[in-house]
Amino acid sequence: MSEIEKITTEGAVDRYADMVYRLALSQMKNGTDADDLFQEVFIRLVRHIDEMNSWEHVKAWLIKVTINCARKHFDLYWNKNVSSMYDNEAFEEPDMEIEDEHPVRAAVSRLPEKYRLIVHLYYFEELSIKEISEITNQKETTVKTQMFRAREMLKQIMEGEPDI
Repeated sequence: MSEIEKITTEGAVDRYADMVYRLALSQMKNGTDADDLFQEVFIRLVRHIDEMNSWEHVKAWLIKVTINCARKHFDLYWNKNVSSMYDNEAFEEPDMEIEDEHPVRAAVSRLPEKYRLIVHLYYFEELSIKEISEITNQKETTVKTQMFRAREMLKQIMEGEPDI
């Protein structure tokens, strides 16, 4: 590998910070948790940067680690058993980044996690069905089925039908 192609943490941040943050935000649904997840992912990258052999490898690794960290966050006992103060009508959530951004992103944010992830990777990160199946450890047919169901749900959401 030549000096120009050397993979560094700084280069990875320059290339993939936006992608990791978008994915973190789509999974976490709020900016504060997305910031924490973003930081965790790049801290892990610092520890593993020497194992990376191409920029494609770095990209796939970052996507996989972001997804796994998000799932880990939601599996924690604390996160399963705590309610947000914003669940109370007396408070308004100040962090409405997803809702304010674009109606389609807002609709995607309302999908169940497994569909939201597939849609995000396919449309926003422009990964192929094959790449998504490899990253999520699912069969391509499963990804296609989830994509079909997600599109149907998005159609319902965009047409103003009841919540999913």
